[in-house]
Amino acid sequence: MLIRKKRIYTILMLVENLSVPADPRVWREARALHAAGFRVYIICPQGMTRDQELEECIDGIFIYRYRLSPTTEHPLSYLREYIEAMIQTFRYSLRIWRHHGFDVIHAANPPDLFFFIGLFYRLFGKKYIFDQHDLAPEVFQVKFHNRQGLLYHIMLILERCSYWTAHMVITTNESQKQIALTRGKCMPQSVVVVRSGPELDRYRPDEPDPALKHNRRYLLLYVGAMGTQDGIEYALHAMKELVYDRQHSDISLALLGEGERRPALQELARTLHLDDYVTFTGWVGQGELTRYLNSADIGLCPDPSNVLNDRCTMLKILEYMAMGKPIVAFDLPETRYSAQDAALYAPSENVTAFADCIELLLEQDNLRKHMGMRGRQRIVEELCWDRTKGALLSAYASLLPESSVKQTAKDEKNGGNALNVPLANTSHTNNHQ
Repeated sequence: MLIRKKRIYTILMLVENLSVPADPRVWREARALHAAGFRVYIICPQGMTRDQELEECIDGIFIYRYRLSPTTEHPLSYLREYIEAMIQTFRYSLRIWRHHGFDVIHAANPPDLFFFIGLFYRLFGKKYIFDQHDLAPEVFQVKFHNRQGLLYHIMLILERCSYWTAHMVITTNESQKQIALTRGKCMPQSVVVVRSGPELDRYRPDEPDPALKHNRRYLLLYVGAMGTQDGIEYALHAMKELVYDRQHSDISLALLGEGERRPALQELARTLHLDDYVTFTGWVGQGELTRYLNSADIGLCPDPSNVLNDRCTMLKILEYMAMGKPIVAFDLPETRYSAQDAALYAPSENVTAFADCIELLLEQDNLRKHMGMRGRQRIVEELCWDRTKGALLSAYASLLPESSVKQTAKDEKNGGNALNVPLANTSHTNNHQ
């Protein structure tokens, strides 16, 4: 009797907002799909300081990168960037289609423009997945302070087109899923939540490196992008209050990341006389990131409440928790869902309350240890990638019922609650993330 082999499907992932593997969510998804038996190709821009090769194969995943012109904070600069990205992405997609073929386009936003490419390939029977990382209309509102009413409505139309084009919509949390169901009028069975949990083998608590503290007792840490919506200026003003008004000269702050606001933030640090207390590192590799996470005492999440941040899951929150670090954050719905009792919460944009939370943790070693332990436990038991990737594989199994991912997704779902991941030692005085 002939046994029909399962077909190997090919996935083409499209990314514009970050390079890959610098984009942690896209890279985790790509690796999970590759491990499940798919061929995976990725088209993305070059990074500013990393991911420079135009063509590269990493862990069996083929990555094609294109160059983008530098952008400013002006809306026309973003328009130029997106037009360049669309042209380059479509050109590479045609090349991959011609030489390798693909079955599914998995497009990550922002921007909400890849549906044009999705519509083209739907004519040839390809499936289209809209992986909604951010709410692009809300991103636009926050970046430009509601100054561009017409353009905001255009962003809403582009988002609706992305929903309508997609065979399946993936969101990062329940808040974004509700937007897809209400504003996007998507069918409930076509919207799947895939949370961006960290990979535990990349986040292992270890001994701190005293050199990163610059001869000070405590290290505060921020990890992530430096855009308008990220609120890093609140962390700097809190540092100024702690250092000069409350005489905490024993603390330093490391800011790990990059973005259009970095020059302005560096100037603000100088204006606040914080040059000796604040370090801007730019983006760092996983090894250096782990070194900072292990050495820090408190992880900061100064993102203020707004129409975007209230519905976002902050990756830095999950990274802090994975390394057993207590957190100080503004009180946002999705932040509170993720961190729960691993964080202290201040009212949004209240610098004094934010500084109060930091000061309380600095003064109570046992509280820092307890919160760090609770955060690490929540990641291990509920929010790590090994727990959450099953939703991704199940989504693909429903979209491609003939693929070999069906059994893999079932195994992930059945085995998820039996992960043998030990709770790492979180008894260090300097636990944080």
